[in-house]
Amino acid sequence: MRIGVLISGGGSNLQAIIDAICESRLDAQIVKVISSRPDAYGLQRAKAAGIESLALSREVFADPRGANELIAREMRQAGAEYLVMAGYMRMLGAEVLDAFPDRVINLHPALLPSFVGAHAIEDAFAAGVKVTGITIHFANAEYDKGPIIAQRALAIGEGESLDSLTERIHALEHELLPEVLSLLAAGRVCIGEDRKVHIAGLA
Repeated sequence: MRIGVLISGGGSNLQAIIDAICESRLDAQIVKVISSRPDAYGLQRAKAAGIESLALSREVFADPRGANELIAREMRQAGAEYLVMAGYMRMLGAEVLDAFPDRVINLHPALLPSFVGAHAIEDAFAAGVKVTGITIHFANAEYDKGPIIAQRALAIGEGESLDSLTERIHALEHELLPEVLSLLAAGRVCIGEDRKVHIAGLA
């Protein structure tokens, strides 16, 4: 499976994908990494792994439609079959979603539909919920509302700090994302007529 990865920061989930491929836990190839920030550390991870990358500047994103058209064009030219938003902090428009219908994967650090948006970990922590987690879903035109592929819950410890919770959420992401991508690579994931995700072989 040929995948393109979109990042905005440190790229730890990108590294989790790279590691899973290197360890033969994921039958895939990352064909391109695009970052919304030129200073994102994830670009160094891509370079170290020999993956072609592209950094987009703030000036490019001054025209969101043009930026999305550029992303779609670059990823198509690279031969990407799926796009993975791995900590990508901008919303993708129709220019990308229509170019990769039901093939854009987003990782969200909460149990959707709860705590949508860019500060999900902080929002869950502030709300005092006892259980949070992560969601991997297909992206669509509605923010954090695409069909859910997988979720994994995490109990918040009594007296746990936000830093500790954030660290454990990220560790969970690093486990689940390669697992979901493996299911996609094996052709076991589909969206039914009910617009819900169905995974072959799961009890």
